[in-house]
Amino acid sequence: MSKNNPRTIHLKDYRVPPFLIERTALHFELGEKATLVKSRLSMRRNPASDERDIPLRLHGDSSLVLRRLVVDGRDLNADEYRIDDEGLEVTGSFTEPFELECVTLIKPQENTSLEGLYRSNGMFCTQCEAEGFRKITYYLDRPDVMSVFTTTIHASRVDYPVLLSNGNPVAEGEQNGRHWVTWEDPFPKPAYLFALVAGDLEKVEDRFVTRSGREIALRLFVEKQNLDKCDHAIESLKKSMRWDEEVYGREYDLDIFMIVAVDHFNMGAMENKGLNIFNSSCVLAKPETTTDSAFQRIEGIVAHEYFHNWSGNRVTCRDWFQLSLKEGFTVFRDSEFSADMGSRTVKRIEDVALLRTQQFAEDAGPMAHPVRPASFIEISNFYTLTVYEKGAEVVRMLHTLLGPEKFREGSDLYFARFDGQAVTTDDFVACMAEVSGLDLTQFKRWYSQAGTPRVDASDDYDASTGRYTLTLKQSCPATPEASEKAPFVIPVALGLLDEQGNELALDDSGATSQVLSFDQAQQSFVFENLPCRPVPSLLRGFSAPVILSYPYSRDQLTFLMAHDSDGFNRWDAGQQLAVQVIQQLVADYRADRDLEVDQRLITAYQQVLADRSLDPAMVAKMLALPSEAYLGQLAEEIDVDAIHHVRQFVRRALAEQLQGLFMDAYRHNRSNGKFELSAEAIARRALQNSALGYLMALERPQDLVLAQEQFETADNMTDTLAALSLLASCDDDDARETALESFYNQWQHDALVVNQWLSVQASADRPDVFDTVRGLMKHPAFDMGNPNKVRALIGVFCGQNAVHFHRTDGAGYRFLADQILTLDARNPQIASRLLGPLTRWKRYDAKRRALMQAELERIRDADKLSPDSYEVVTKTLA
Repeated sequence: MSKNNPRTIHLKDYRVPPFLIERTALHFELGEKATLVKSRLSMRRNPASDERDIPLRLHGDSSLVLRRLVVDGRDLNADEYRIDDEGLEVTGSFTEPFELECVTLIKPQENTSLEGLYRSNGMFCTQCEAEGFRKITYYLDRPDVMSVFTTTIHASRVDYPVLLSNGNPVAEGEQNGRHWVTWEDPFPKPAYLFALVAGDLEKVEDRFVTRSGREIALRLFVEKQNLDKCDHAIESLKKSMRWDEEVYGREYDLDIFMIVAVDHFNMGAMENKGLNIFNSSCVLAKPETTTDSAFQRIEGIVAHEYFHNWSGNRVTCRDWFQLSLKEGFTVFRDSEFSADMGSRTVKRIEDVALLRTQQFAEDAGPMAHPVRPASFIEISNFYTLTVYEKGAEVVRMLHTLLGPEKFREGSDLYFARFDGQAVTTDDFVACMAEVSGLDLTQFKRWYSQAGTPRVDASDDYDASTGRYTLTLKQSCPATPEASEKAPFVIPVALGLLDEQGNELALDDSGATSQVLSFDQAQQSFVFENLPCRPVPSLLRGFSAPVILSYPYSRDQLTFLMAHDSDGFNRWDAGQQLAVQVIQQLVADYRADRDLEVDQRLITAYQQVLADRSLDPAMVAKMLALPSEAYLGQLAEEIDVDAIHHVRQFVRRALAEQLQGLFMDAYRHNRSNGKFELSAEAIARRALQNSALGYLMALERPQDLVLAQEQFETADNMTDTLAALSLLASCDDDDARETALESFYNQWQHDALVVNQWLSVQASADRPDVFDTVRGLMKHPAFDMGNPNKVRALIGVFCGQNAVHFHRTDGAGYRFLADQILTLDARNPQIASRLLGPLTRWKRYDAKRRALMQAELERIRDADKLSPDSYEVVTKTLA
C-alpha cells in the first residue's frame, strides 16, 4: 500500500473469515536486544465461509522477521509461502484441521509506535487494539476470529520479576537466572484483547466477593514510587464490580482481575481480558498530586474498562466498523455509573458540554462519519468522539425510549444470546426491539447517518380552548458520506411551565413530563386544557444529541434558570442566555460599537450566587460562561479574537458587579479542615475556585494575594492547580514566575504532576505563551516520545488556547505541522490525532484559511507519510 494509493476498507465488503483459530499457544523469549515469539495455532476452515479454495493468509507487519514456519510438524520450504508488507500467505496444500507453528523475531525496544509489543522505561508492554497484534506475530488479526489463548513468558528474573498475561496463572518455573510463567485464559477472545506485561513492578492487592460468593483477587501493578497512589483505583474497581452486578446482573468470571499502570501509552486504558493496561494518568491518584476532576475521571475510566469485560470482551464486535457496539454501550454504562456515584445533573452537564464543543465539531468537519462508519483507511483514526460519545447517546436514546426495565431486559438478552461471539450493532438493536415490541428500523439511522440533526421548534396557544401545539421540524446538514438525510427518531423529553414556574399536567394522568417520539420531517404535538400559555422546557436531560432552536426571549431564559425542575435545562437556559448576550456583543465589537452587558445576565448570575439552597457543584457549572470553542461552533465564521475579547469582557463585567457575592462564595466554600473526597467537598472546591477565577479577572492586588495564599497553603492539587493556573496568566511577572518555579521544584520528580505544569503554561492567556511553549519543548521535563507529554504541551496549546494558536502570522500552524511531521515517523497514531485543530480550517477568515491550508498541504506532500496522517489530511483538504 503506497502513500499515494492507500487501500480503503469498506463495510460492504465484509466477509466471514475463511479460517478459524480454535486454540492459540504463545511462547515469548524476552530479550534486551530482540524477542523471539513462537506461536502454535490450531486451525480449521470456517464452515460458514463460501471461500473454500483460497489460501491461508495471515496478517503481519513488515517489521516481523520470520525464522520458521511449520504446518503439522513439517517445516515449509520457501516456495510454500509468500511474505509481503501486509502479511504472510501459505501457498502449499495441507489437510484440516491443522496446526501451524510460527517463529518470529521482533525488536520491542525499537518500537516507538507503542503498538504491538514494545519496551518502555525498562518494562515490556503490549497494546494490540486495533491491529497491533500483527506486530508481534503472523495471525488472523481481526475481531471476529476468537481463540482460547495460553501464553508462556520467559525473561530475566532480576530485570523482569513480574510476568503477566491474560487469564489465570497455571504454571511457573526458573532456570539459569531466567524464569517463566504460563497464563491460561479459558474464554475465547480476538487478538486485540491479548496482553503481556513484564517488568520490575510492585503489587497492591485487595479482594472482591461476588454476589455468588466467589472471591476475586484484585491486583494493581505499579512502579515502586507509585505505591501510595493506588487506593482510589482499587476502590473504584470494587464499586464498579458491585454496580455491574446490581444494575446489569454481570458478575466477573476469572479468579484474578489485574491492572497495570504504564507511563508510555497511546490511549487512556485498554480492557484486555483480565489484564487491563492503563495509562498511568488514568489510574494513579492521591490528593496532593491529583485534582478532583482527575479523581472522578479515574473512577470513570476504571469502571469503563471493567464494564468492557461483558460489553466488549464476552461479547465483542464482528469488525471494526462495529466499534461503537462495545465503546458506545460501555461509555453509556460508565456514564450512568458515574452519575450514580455523584451528581447525576452535573455529570450530564459535563457529558453534554464535551459533546457540543468537540463531537458536534467533528460532525461538522471533514472527518464527519456515522457512528458505524462505512469505510476507513486507518482504523485508529476512528477511535473518535462520534464512535464513543455520540455512540453512547444513541444507546441512551434507546434507554429513554424503552425505559430502564425493558432496556435491562434487552441487555440481558443480548449478553445471553451472543456470549462468546463477535456481533454487530444490528444484533444489539434487535435485542432491544424484541423485548420492547418496538419497530426500531428507523431508529438505526443513528448508526448509519452522519451529522448532528437540527430541530426547529415553534408553538401556538389558543387561549379560548386551552390548546397548546408544539411543532418540530428536523433536518441534518450534508456530510462527506451523504448530502441528503432521512428523518431520525428523536426522543424529545419536555415539560411545560406556567407563569409562576409550576409544572403543568400534560395529560389526564397528571404527568408533568413526557417523552415525544419525533420521527418525521415535521410533526405537531397537541396538549389540551392548559390554563395559560406555557413556557416549554424542551429536550430535558438532553434527551437526544441534536441542536435545538426555539425562539426563547432573554426573559424566558432567565425564568427557566430560576424555575425549571430539570437541572440540566436550568443550566442550559443559562448557557443560552449567555450565548445570546455574547453573540450580540461580538457583533458590536466587530462593528466598533460600545460594549455593554445585558443586565438580565448579571441579575441571573446574582440570583444563582445568592441562592445558598443550590448544590455548589451546580452553581459552579451555572457560573461558567460558554467556552470559546462552543461559541466558535455557533458562528458562521470563527472570529477567535472577537470571541476571546468579548468573553473576557463579559467575565470582567460580572466580576465587577458581583464582586461581593463572589468573595462571599469564595470564603464560604474555602475549606480549612482536612481534605475530603466526598461529593460535598468536591462541590465546595469547585465553587470556591470558580469564584476565585472571577475575582482574579478584576486584576486587583488583593485578589492576587488571595490566589498566592491559596497556592502556598493548599493541601490538595485541586486548589493548588486552580491558583497556579490563574497566576500563570496574571500580569505580575514576579508572582507568575515564582509560582511556576516553586511548583516545578516541588514536583519535578512526579511525571504526572509535571504534565499539569506543562499544560498550565500551554493554556495561559499571555502574549508570550507561544515562545513559552517552544521553550518548554527543550525543557528536561518534556519528552517527544511520551504521548502524555505531547498531549500536555502541544495538544493543549494547539487545541485549547485558540486565540494564541491562531496567530495571524501563522506561526502556530507551522509549529503544529512541524511537530506532526516529526511524530508521524515514530508514532503515527499520536501524529494524526494532533491534526484536529487544522481540520476545521475552512471555518476561519480568508487569511487564516490560506495559512492553515498551506501547512496541511505541506504535511500531505511529505515523504513516507503514514496512512493515519494521510487519511486525515487528505479528507481535510478535500
